[in-house]
Amino acid sequence: MNAVCHLDGRFLPLSEARISPMDRGFLFADGGYEVIPVYSRQPFRLDQHLARLGNTLAGLEIADPHPPARWRELVHEVIARNEWDDQSVYVQVTRGREARRNHGFSPDLAATVFLMSEALVTVPEEQREAGVGAITAADFRWLRCDLKTIALLANCLLRNHALKAGCAEAVLLRDGFLTEGSASNIFIVRDGVMLAPPKSHLMLPGITYDVVLELAAANGQPHEVREIREQELRSADEIWLTSSTKEVLPITRLDDHPVGDGRPGPVARKMTAWYQEFKARVMRRG
Repeated sequence: MNAVCHLDGRFLPLSEARISPMDRGFLFADGGYEVIPVYSRQPFRLDQHLARLGNTLAGLEIADPHPPARWRELVHEVIARNEWDDQSVYVQVTRGREARRNHGFSPDLAATVFLMSEALVTVPEEQREAGVGAITAADFRWLRCDLKTIALLANCLLRNHALKAGCAEAVLLRDGFLTEGSASNIFIVRDGVMLAPPKSHLMLPGITYDVVLELAAANGQPHEVREIREQELRSADEIWLTSSTKEVLPITRLDDHPVGDGRPGPVARKMTAWYQEFKARVMRRG
């Protein structure tokens, strides 16, 4: 199947989409993006994803090319034009095309707007039951990690470092504190209490991160949002990664040492059950 995408006002087969090599997204990674999970053709928390995109564009000083109502129309149209019931909709906005390569940018550029969709692929149940390995790494990314930009080379290098070590994720540390994963948020559990790093300019405000905290509150799971020291991470009873595609995925080995008893812990199992029930009851019904 040839997926259908949207590029600068046109719907067309993805294989036919083309951009100029003078686009600042190509030359400078000058743009922002969002990834929106879709369940049973219902985009999950679309308004929150679009608000985060708007925050990214504002932080990059890129004028938002569409009002929220038009963004919603485009997302729903991309979903409708592709065959999968569960999808992952990718939205990208770059500053646009200039006549010459220049670090400084013209204030009146027309943004390049691109949307595409892929089948939403989640973690196999056997992997969730076993958990995954992770490594720790120094967080050497820039200082505006709260902006979801297309400048992802540092994240790619960190993730690839984990993959070469036979692991699923790199858990990032900055100045002795946990920030997040290379493409996920990180939670830990100590003495039955779920801990999450606070939102700041050093981590992406995850939509799934919000869901997990909401589920903890709704189900009476003790939890705190506070800074997490490296030693607390390394001695945690449980560690999880969360994202829109990985959902809630236990990390059972960190730097080749077992986390807890080396199996997904009781709080992870409860959160996974709550998340799957929430997905069936809420996510698939819009």
